[in-house]
Amino acid sequence: MPPSLTSPLPAFHRTRIKVCGLTREADVDAAVESGADAIGFVLYPKSPRHVPLDRAAELARRLPPFVTPVVLLVNADAALAAQVRHTLPQALLQFHGDETPGDCAALAAGQPFIRAARMAPGFDLLDFASSYSDAQALLVDAHVEGYGGGGQVFDWSLLPTGLLRPMILSGGLHPGNVEEGVRRVRPWAVDVSSGVEASKGIKDAALMRRFCEAVRTADRLCAETV
Repeated sequence: MPPSLTSPLPAFHRTRIKVCGLTREADVDAAVESGADAIGFVLYPKSPRHVPLDRAAELARRLPPFVTPVVLLVNADAALAAQVRHTLPQALLQFHGDETPGDCAALAAGQPFIRAARMAPGFDLLDFASSYSDAQALLVDAHVEGYGGGGQVFDWSLLPTGLLRPMILSGGLHPGNVEEGVRRVRPWAVDVSSGVEASKGIKDAALMRRFCEAVRTADRLCAETV
């Protein structure tokens, strides 16, 4: 197995799984049944996977204990952030725009948050992590025009060693490559959206199940090689 690209994890670490961009009850249920640890709802209006806050709250009520709702925001204003915190106080916030460390602190107002980092040659993830030291985790994604990873895989060799924040690997993951991603990068968690879709915003239950099974296979193989 190739060496881990980031900080070492325990040999028997269970990689957490986040399925993002859900819009339907059936997809939420299927993601949970497949083994997802977190379900992401996109509140960015320009996204094809956008849902209004009240719809996100309705879908989040279907989640059983220990499955975390995650609300994705892009350059949201203070009013929307306050509504999210009030409506979904149990949610983890994910900032995916141009938010500064100060913006994240103000918008989260004490609620846990994830900060997305868009990987590109020359991007200093260690410096970025230092700036966003209040984030619970960093979500690393491909650098494309606009916001989000566009379903593209980035060069995993860009990831540095010694990252002090938990890493969530994102960007073009699907059932066919997530095992390799987990084994090479050894992230705290993985994030998938387009890689388990039948069409934008419509998830495929079989793909979600295969994705989660591939992650569990990677975890088992990592443990066996120690």
